[in-house]
Amino acid sequence: MQLPDSIHKEIAALCSSGDELVRTSKLVEAKQKYIEALKLVPSNPIEWEAATWIYVAIGDVHFSLQDFEKAFRCFFNAVQCPTGLGNPFIHLRLGQIYYEKNDLDKAVDELTRAYMGAGMDIFLADDPKYLDFLETRIEI
Repeated sequence: MQLPDSIHKEIAALCSSGDELVRTSKLVEAKQKYIEALKLVPSNPIEWEAATWIYVAIGDVHFSLQDFEKAFRCFFNAVQCPTGLGNPFIHLRLGQIYYEKNDLDKAVDELTRAYMGAGMDIFLADDPKYLDFLETRIEI
């Protein structure tokens, strides 16, 4: 489903502001912009593609803040939204979160999905421990 243009533009502007705040390390302020954007998505957000990316943005802030429980909830929601399942970045973050929660079987599953969808490059921007871990479980 497509959002009305006026709502889409407002969501895009809020997310752009959030992205700029992330670039300047103002993560809490960025999260607030993303939450404002999510509130503009019509009822039952998991039906809207816009919610996929908003949940990812909020989850990524929580991940950066090492609040893995909140990050997990956001990425869990994102994977249920349109284009979420099979998205390598979403699976990467879910795998990293499972790793941090010491749920290593689920971590392997999600990290493998990320690897299969995007290759090794998706791991290069993050701590190498996740790729190192995956290499102990699958042949890369």
